[in-house]
Amino acid sequence: MAAQCNLIIDSCCDLPLSMLQIEGVDTLNFNYVMSDGDHEDDFYQSITPHEFYEKIRNGETPSTSQASPAAIEAAWRRAAENGIPTVYLCFSSGLSSNYSTAAALLAQVKEEFPDAPLYLVDLMIGSTPEGLLVLEALRQRDSGLSAEELVEWAEQARYFVQTAFMVDDLDALHRGGRIPASVAAAGSALNVKPLLTFDTSGHLALMGAARGRKKGLKQMADFFAKEHDTQGGSPVVLIGNADCPKDAETLRDLLAKQDESITVVQHNIGATIGSHVGPGMVSISFWGGDRRENMSVADRIAAKIKRG
Repeated sequence: MAAQCNLIIDSCCDLPLSMLQIEGVDTLNFNYVMSDGDHEDDFYQSITPHEFYEKIRNGETPSTSQASPAAIEAAWRRAAENGIPTVYLCFSSGLSSNYSTAAALLAQVKEEFPDAPLYLVDLMIGSTPEGLLVLEALRQRDSGLSAEELVEWAEQARYFVQTAFMVDDLDALHRGGRIPASVAAAGSALNVKPLLTFDTSGHLALMGAARGRKKGLKQMADFFAKEHDTQGGSPVVLIGNADCPKDAETLRDLLAKQDESITVVQHNIGATIGSHVGPGMVSISFWGGDRRENMSVADRIAAKIKRG
């Protein structure tokens, strides 16, 4: 069945570029800055993952920025001019201003092309979970979902992606303003490996801690055993690593012992996310239950108010 819509995907999905070099998919690169100047997060086309993380190990403290407004506008304009319904599955607004910029530029382009079928979805996740959702979105698109149907699907599917990731420390996340100082201080004081996830508003949340990487990987495998979908959903599991492939292999082996039916896709954590988590991050994402069901009563009320 021919696809009925095109997609725009940003580099924060951390998928290999080869998975996105297909007809009807446009990519947007975020950016990062090191001491030698500005760089595009180009899915590791201009630098290898090991080279990037070695620079951080050697003292680099890269900063990041959203995709350039010019690049975002150009993507919207290409989509409007070709007339094919297009959906941008965007990195979490809770961690970047990229979504608000994309929304403003979409409104601008729509003034010139008022009938253009262009859509924007805030995925409220990023990195490995964003990659998992993108892979399934591609499958849904290829199975015949229209742009409007894909938007509706993505706005629900984002809450069924379960994820956990372990970092060596929280310093880089704190420097980048992605977590509060109190959370970073608590992690350092306890001398543990923090485990984080995304909350339902697209922000990072501390979900636990482990005494050492081995125990952390075990906790991630236990999280999968508890939360993954066993009712015939997608068997795909994504494991990401920030230049620590042996840990990714260990986690894969732990998962295989629990469920031999899963399909594990391993990938490198990209430069944008890697700038904030540093080397040594390991992540897992899979399909599970509705994360909104775990919200507190106060958070559920707040979510309803925000939805209007």
